[in-house]
Amino acid sequence: MIIASEALLDRIPLGLRRPLFDAFLSIEKNYREKRWEPSELNGGKLCEVVYSILNGYIEGSFPSKPSKPRNMVEACKSLEQADGKVFSRSVRIQIPRMLIALYEIRNNRGVGHVGGDVNPNHMDAIVVASIAKWIFAELIRIFHGITTEEASKAVDCIIERTIPLVWEVGNVKRILNPSLTMKDRMLAFLYTCIGPVKESDLVTWTEHSNSAVFRRDILKKAHKAKLIEYDPKKKEAHLSPLGEQYVEANINLALG
Repeated sequence: MIIASEALLDRIPLGLRRPLFDAFLSIEKNYREKRWEPSELNGGKLCEVVYSILNGYIEGSFPSKPSKPRNMVEACKSLEQADGKVFSRSVRIQIPRMLIALYEIRNNRGVGHVGGDVNPNHMDAIVVASIAKWIFAELIRIFHGITTEEASKAVDCIIERTIPLVWEVGNVKRILNPSLTMKDRMLAFLYTCIGPVKESDLVTWTEHSNSAVFRRDILKKAHKAKLIEYDPKKKEAHLSPLGEQYVEANINLALG
C-alpha cells in the first residue's frame, strides 16, 4: 500500500501537491515492480510539477496547477537568476539542474542498445528513481525547514512498497506464489514494509505452523546472513540493504 500524507508539503497548494505525490509515487511504484520502460518510468511529469512549484515559489505566487514550459532546459536555467540572498542554492541551481538531467533521460534515452547482460532501461531507471527521491526529499527539507536526514526519513515514511506478489487483505498479507520458500516469503513481506515487522505477523503471513521453528530456521539464519536485523527481545525483524538486493535479484515480484 502506498500512503501519501495530505499534510506533508502543505505550504504548497493542493493543485500542485497532489500531482507531485502522484508523479513521485508512480515512479517509485513502477521502479519497484521492475517496469523500466520509459513509457512506464517517466520522470517528465515530475519535472513539470517541480518546475511549476519552484517557479511559483520564486515569483511569490503558485499557479493553480502544473504546466509544461515551452523549453524545459531554458526555463530551469532561468531559475538560476533568482536572488541568492532570498532563495537557497538548492532552489535556484541544484534542483533545476537535476530536473534538466531527469528531463534529458525522459526524452533521449531508452532507445539505445548495450551489449552483454546490461539493460539500458534498468540503468536509466536507477537514475530516474534516485533523482526523483532526492528532489522530493529536497522539497520537504526546504518547505519544512528540516535537515537532509530528516527529509530523507520523511520520504521513506510515506512510501510502503507495493508489489503484485504480495496480496494484502485487511491486516493480513499473503504471497501469491505458493512455491516460494519460507525464507523468500519472509523477505518479500519485509520488502513491502517500512520499518521493523513483528515476528508474530511474519509467522501468520507466511502461514508457518511453528513459531519456534520459524524463529530458529528462518529468522536467525537470515539474521546471520545479514539479510535482516532480528531483535530477539522485541521479536521484530527489519530488512537490511543486503536483503533488499537479494529480493530484487532473486524473487519475481511481478508474478509475470
